Amino acid sequence: MLGIWAGLGYYARARNLHRGARAVMEQFGGAIPQNSAELIRIPGIGHYTANAIAAIAFGERVAAIDTNAERVLARLIEFREVLPDARTRLNRIAAGFVPADRPGDFAQALMDLGSSICLPEHPRCGECPLAKSCRAHARGLTGILPQKKSKSPRKIARAVAFVAIDSVGAVYLVRRPQDGLFGGMMQPPLTALRGEFPARGNVLGDAPFSGDWIGKRGVVRHTLTHLELEIRTYVARFGARPNGEGIWISPAEFGSAALPTAMRKILKHALA
Repeated sequence: MLGIWAGLGYYARARNLHRGARAVMEQFGGAIPQNSAELIRIPGIGHYTANAIAAIAFGERVAAIDTNAERVLARLIEFREVLPDARTRLNRIAAGFVPADRPGDFAQALMDLGSSICLPEHPRCGECPLAKSCRAHARGLTGILPQKKSKSPRKIARAVAFVAIDSVGAVYLVRRPQDGLFGGMMQPPLTALRGEFPARGNVLGDAPFSGDWIGKRGVVRHTLTHLELEIRTYVARFGARPNGEGIWISPAEFGSAALPTAMRKILKHALA
């Protein structure tokens, strides 16, 4: 399944999809729970997703507040507390707005309003059906509400990749640990991610095999939601495949392999 998911990102979601399906079979007899209290017990389903499924699919009177709905409500009631720190309080307030009749339609209406009209910048208040009731609109505060906590800058993580190539052009790949970044996906052997690159004098001690490792010019960069990756690459060619616990695959197989986009960039750089 990870091979099919490769390149799309959100690899934890693929793993949670599998874990969630198993939980539904093992804990709920194959039937998806119909209330948020039980839905949230399924791996990969958080507070918002549990409420959204319960409201939209099963008509439970719960508030399904995504980022778009959150923005609509914060402006509507002039909610001045900083998000996401005050998200729990806003969700409690939101619960009082949910109608007993058609709570799923209410949830989807708020989401759609936030995604199409109550935009983060330049909201289209002239088209909004709630404009007359909106406190932020009345006071000219739509440009500053909701108040958001300043984002921390992305951390930079650096490592060295070792791309071993055999006599027919196949490369050596290993599987990453199941937990953590790119869990369960394939990669060329990689040093641990740290704030700085390993010292050049010591880096070849981390190579998977003894060989004539040559450093490629340049750095491979890849941006994730929370992280900036910078990878230096060493390449070695082998007439006979060294023994290892990984697998050897040809470039023709890259498309079907469970390779994250970052690792594809590394291989492209190494093979250029």
